[in-house]
Amino acid sequence: MTASKIFLYFCLSFIGGIFISSTLDFLPGSKEILLLPGLISGILLISVFWRYKKPVVIGFSILFLVLGIWRYQQVESGIMNNELRRFNDLDQKIAIIGIISKEPGIRESSTKLVIKPEKIDGKVLVTTWRYPEYKYGDKLKITGYLKTPQAFEDFNYKDYLAKDGIYSVVDWPKIEVIGSGFGNLAMNSLFSFKNKFKETVRQFIAPPREGILEALVFGDEENISKEWKAKLNFTGTRHIAAVSGMNITIISALLLNFLLALGFWRSQAFYFSIILLVLYILMIGAPASAIRAGIMGGLLLAAQHFGRLSAVSRTIVFASTFMLFLNPLLLRLDVGFQLSFLAMIGLIYLQPVFSDFLKKIPNPGFFPLRTTLSATLSAQVFTLPILIYNFGYIPLISPITNILIVPFLAPITILIFIFGIAGIIFWPLGYILSWPTWLCLTYIVSIVDWFSQVSWSSLVLKDIHWFWLMISYIILGVITWRLQESQKLKFLKY
Repeated sequence: MTASKIFLYFCLSFIGGIFISSTLDFLPGSKEILLLPGLISGILLISVFWRYKKPVVIGFSILFLVLGIWRYQQVESGIMNNELRRFNDLDQKIAIIGIISKEPGIRESSTKLVIKPEKIDGKVLVTTWRYPEYKYGDKLKITGYLKTPQAFEDFNYKDYLAKDGIYSVVDWPKIEVIGSGFGNLAMNSLFSFKNKFKETVRQFIAPPREGILEALVFGDEENISKEWKAKLNFTGTRHIAAVSGMNITIISALLLNFLLALGFWRSQAFYFSIILLVLYILMIGAPASAIRAGIMGGLLLAAQHFGRLSAVSRTIVFASTFMLFLNPLLLRLDVGFQLSFLAMIGLIYLQPVFSDFLKKIPNPGFFPLRTTLSATLSAQVFTLPILIYNFGYIPLISPITNILIVPFLAPITILIFIFGIAGIIFWPLGYILSWPTWLCLTYIVSIVDWFSQVSWSSLVLKDIHWFWLMISYIILGVITWRLQESQKLKFLKY
């Protein structure tokens, strides 16, 4: 048993502890009951059988399981005892002075502001009018009624905000601007560039293509109409309109192959891919979800570059363990984290299988069709159960629409960036590049529009139990293992 394999068991045990702790909320005191027996069992195994490797490894694995349970409890306790939450649901107005810590989320008639109060842990989500406008780094005085976020029947808004450190909301408060420029200078520059980029793009591209462009590049959906959001949902392509973990992971998988197809050397394509990935994450404002997905994507690029795709799974587990140690709420509450992890697992274990299955499809150097299709399908298969569980419907034509769109996302995204930057620097060049950009966006819009009109495009499901999700991934895991074994036997024959 190698050192890396032992460490893998410890990491999996820690993740298992977080999973247990996050799913036992319905049994009062259950998490506390597990701590002491687990601690005693682990120490006893290590103390009594310290001469034998396997019992010692099992003992430490139990301790790491206990550590995962404790870490989740620690974060949960911090939320419950948060000083800011004590002011929630009081029948009196509260005045808070804080700084806008994220780029404002602009809606059709309202704006969402994430406020980081001075000298108090936690954040406040403020809903205010569309005008006047506020920007990142503004210091504001907010006067209103703090409330605990609601947990709706079909969506736990409270937990969704808690994973990002937001424990209070305030709607339509009185707002006074105290000052501006209090945010991070680098982030402020990035947001300014992003806004300039959007202004330039809007001069050349009209809706709905303009909304799809902004969503594709920045994850901003405010310029996509409800009609088009519904169409994206029906066709199973809503993920392209969000900076999702799955989206960044798939783009990372295709980026290296696309650059190789353009004639770059492997080392050049690898470093250029990393640079593009980092620039992309910075361009969209470096949200925590994109950074986590970027780490996953960077690991995948490294595995492709060094030809160790099969060995990267342990590295993915190590990286996930570190992220969960920092924020254990991600495991159950962050769909983006789940999607990026599952998409990575799919790419690692199923892409070779799909590539072999699709061996009759040509794989030309200028556009490696078989590689892009196998990458898209492998990520889609592993993320489908979690998408069904979270969104309550099965997009029946999703495999078709995604095969037609996703393989082209990496080159289209690169083209959009070149077009936008060219338009900022030299307007005539931006005008010339707007035509191929418009053509690419028309291709996406046409596919989504046409397939959304198919009457059987999706099957709506209600009240999907988490037990169904577990069974789905157990079956998927067994099938993947059998496919891996058959691939090994086929390799040995030759």
